[in-house]
Amino acid sequence: MAGVNHETLVVKKPPLGNLLYKYRYFYLMAIPVVVLLLIFFYWPMLGIRFAFSTYKLKHITSGAGPDYSTGFGNFVALFKDKFFIDSFRNTVVLSFWNLVFSTVFTVIVALLINELQHEWAKKFVQTVLYLPHFLSWVVVASIFTLLLSAGADQTGTDLTTVGFVNAIFMKLGFIDHPIAFLTTKETWRPAWYIIQRWKETGWGTIIYLAALSGISPDLYEAAEIDGAGRMKQTWYITLPSLMDTILIVFILNLAKILNVFESVFVLYNELVYSVSDVIQTYTYRKGIQGNDYGYSTAIGLFKSVISLFLVTGADYVAKRIRGYGIV
Repeated sequence: MAGVNHETLVVKKPPLGNLLYKYRYFYLMAIPVVVLLLIFFYWPMLGIRFAFSTYKLKHITSGAGPDYSTGFGNFVALFKDKFFIDSFRNTVVLSFWNLVFSTVFTVIVALLINELQHEWAKKFVQTVLYLPHFLSWVVVASIFTLLLSAGADQTGTDLTTVGFVNAIFMKLGFIDHPIAFLTTKETWRPAWYIIQRWKETGWGTIIYLAALSGISPDLYEAAEIDGAGRMKQTWYITLPSLMDTILIVFILNLAKILNVFESVFVLYNELVYSVSDVIQTYTYRKGIQGNDYGYSTAIGLFKSVISLFLVTGADYVAKRIRGYGIV
């Protein structure tokens, strides 16, 4: 407009000292958290240097320290190590399918719980589904080892010696003799997937149930007026509203896709190494049992780098598809 002076407003940022003094109590409260992060997350990262060295038990006992003349030798050895290649492949296969099953089953269960009309019924079902999450993997492994046992002689002549699952299957005529689910290569992975879903599906529904509670009831009322049934409401309202949450949870879980250890460690054995041995169990055997600390550190560093690429790659794809990511 004519006669109006347009002046550029320059907002001066207060000095850093003033800001520190103004928010001093917040910084004081953050000190314990920062100290814990430095001690337990960043200080151990200095151990990455061992990945470029030969460092075994004999170096410790002799007081010689790690031999850094190895350089990238440990990483060259990784890709020549058949057992490492097998463990990497198993990690990807187990984690990928577990992530897929986790996403699908968790969303389905959350939708089913959300459909319960009575509040007491919903709370009861949620409580029952949450309980397995609080059991340690050692307890879970003990339970399913008993349930899936094939018995001492594995002949099935005496059903009192076989596990509950084999006994039921034989009574129903599905099988003629017990199946050693946890010691047979063909059945170990399906058994592991089922155990994973039994333990973690209920707990995973918490985030999705929270997201479902945030969907406006007006959308369902409008859809019902237009004649849409429950299935169409779920397909056109509920699932699209959950997509952002599903995407975020998927990317966050993708960061942990190679962090498979405890659930495999308590359930696997030498008979199924070829289908169950993962990077972290292999690292445990090389580092803790084999006392090869340099080589095991190289394996861990390689795993971390791959995890970083997976997360950034998934976030990039999310940005291209939906226009934004979470990183």
